[in-house]
Amino acid sequence: MNSEPTLPPPPPAAPPTDPSAGLPAALLCDMDGTLVDTERDWLATLAGLLAAHGAAADDAALAPFAGLPLDGAAALVSERAGPAAERVAEALGAAFTARVRAGVTVQPGATALLDSARGLGIPVALVTASERVVADLVLRTLGAHRFACSVANGETPRGKPHPDPYLSAARLLGVPPERCVAVEDTPPGAASALAAGCRVLAVPTVPGIPEGPRTLLYPTLEHVDLTALPLREPGRARTWRRAATPFPG
Repeated sequence: MNSEPTLPPPPPAAPPTDPSAGLPAALLCDMDGTLVDTERDWLATLAGLLAAHGAAADDAALAPFAGLPLDGAAALVSERAGPAAERVAEALGAAFTARVRAGVTVQPGATALLDSARGLGIPVALVTASERVVADLVLRTLGAHRFACSVANGETPRGKPHPDPYLSAARLLGVPPERCVAVEDTPPGAASALAAGCRVLAVPTVPGIPEGPRTLLYPTLEHVDLTALPLREPGRARTWRRAATPFPG
């Protein structure tokens, strides 16, 4: 893993987008698994914790944890393995933070997507289910200057899969959520964004995000062209599906 990748500086910011231009008013990006390859670190941390308490830790057992915030994951570990949720949250948070502090890998296409948004005048928010300490570590790698604001777990009344984080990000940017595109990789994150009224551009790291009238699926961020999203026809699922690049194979 790259501990401190050197990312190129972003292009100069363009003026804010014109609603008639067919571009999103804002890009609201999830972090773990979407912009950086930390969803695997999160699940690996959980696997170790579950195994240490004698609980199943295979792929099927880990799937419900993908995209969950710390408190939700701790409650589920407690339910399955017995230790108090508070103790689980402390141990899980410390172990995951240590993994992230050791270094993260930026997902393919992530930097190009962020810089494309800046060049088009589309403000970007980071909307993560991770704690603030983890978000700030990742922002150092991605470049905090690439984001107009960030929302971390615990900074809204409810976390993902509830709509609060995305509603908060849209409010901070001063744009209606229905004019935002959220970028997500897990079912809880996609559910949060859809409940907030956003469109969803999904690059799934786990199964469970279905295509729909407001959901596009892409294999990687490298395939995303913000100027080619079918935003002029919000009610047509076929249009969104046709626009997505097919998965290989």
